[in-house]
Amino acid sequence: MVESPSSSTWSQVLVKLRFFTKIRRFVRKTSTNKGHDGERTAEVIVDHRKSVDANIENDDESSILQRSVKRLHFGTREEKAAAAREIKRLAGGEDLSRRKLMAELGVIPPLVAMVGSEYTISHRRVAVQALFELANGTCTNKALMVEAGILSKLSKNIGVDELAKHEFAQLIMSLSSLVNAQFPIDSSKILPLVLHMLESDSSVDTKMLCLGTLYNLSTVIDNVGSLAKDEVVHTLLKLTSMKVASEKALATLGNLVVTLMGKKALESSPMVPECLMEILTWDDKSRSQELSAYILMILAHQSSLQRTKMAEGGIMPILLKVALLGSPLAQKRALKLLQWFKDERQMKMGPHSGPQSRRLSFNSPAKHGAADEGKRLMKNMVRQSLYKNMETITRRANGDSTSSSKLKLLVISSSSKSLPY
Repeated sequence: MVESPSSSTWSQVLVKLRFFTKIRRFVRKTSTNKGHDGERTAEVIVDHRKSVDANIENDDESSILQRSVKRLHFGTREEKAAAAREIKRLAGGEDLSRRKLMAELGVIPPLVAMVGSEYTISHRRVAVQALFELANGTCTNKALMVEAGILSKLSKNIGVDELAKHEFAQLIMSLSSLVNAQFPIDSSKILPLVLHMLESDSSVDTKMLCLGTLYNLSTVIDNVGSLAKDEVVHTLLKLTSMKVASEKALATLGNLVVTLMGKKALESSPMVPECLMEILTWDDKSRSQELSAYILMILAHQSSLQRTKMAEGGIMPILLKVALLGSPLAQKRALKLLQWFKDERQMKMGPHSGPQSRRLSFNSPAKHGAADEGKRLMKNMVRQSLYKNMETITRRANGDSTSSSKLKLLVISSSSKSLPY
């Protein structure tokens, strides 16, 4: 028994019949016209042929999309995998309306279900690839994925290979951008997978994607509770030692340190402040210097314990070097820290600090003499300290003997009042 043609087949046949009918009309017309009329007729025929081919192609893609949607919902696992590949192909490109149409046809829930552990890794990968293409440029599709439970599905895929890690990291970072649209993201669901990829032997590209995810999450105050933990902070501090990843890691720490929980987590880390002070010596990473100085400012503010740890770690020569050779923003922050250390030193060396043998009247000659002597001693101490600090700075900067001698002469001929702080 012969099957009746489908509606799509009839439509294609009708289109072709109309095309050949118009060709016959143009051929008859060209038999009476000469010159440029023939060229114009040929151009019209070519344009019409292109439009017919486009219509046929659109009909083919529509039928493929309908078949893929049907297979995603009712097909076997292999049919679902093949349908996911077609969805990935059709969702690629710049056609945003097509991706929204696919979401309206209900392709997102079955694709999210395919990311579950009951499917093979190859099935999960193709589903993640299709979801990543569908998420491109549309917050609506991303929100539908989150509502379908994609975060919980992704968090169970820890033991995957490197290629799968990179693809999963791409999708996670894309979904984390929903925080910019004020859409709530439960960071606790994806933190285990993100931290695992950061701490494992993942590629640099994968680590950068994970750092981008943490940075996006850290911009929302509701996520600080899950991010301001020792494990997260320790991982971020370790990544600050990688110059390629330091800027993103420091930016994330900068978002955390402005909160009470984030500041406490940083203060309790044994890597602070040494690792941040080390970053201040990176002359080729000005942005990292600025962010490190920013975090140190917040830690040192109203915390004598942190200032003591910084001073004992030798931060003064480093700050002087940044104040002289750093970027304008890094110089400003270094000078602010130096001002705090200077004020604290002056408070410790005030008139009531240290043992005093006897009380002196305010206007007594002995009082004025002691004050003058103290000022002279202070000037000598400051001059000697600056001389040693400048010598250290010039040695670290690998300056030549001429520049070193000029800096020494500048320090010797300058008093503490000439400093900008």
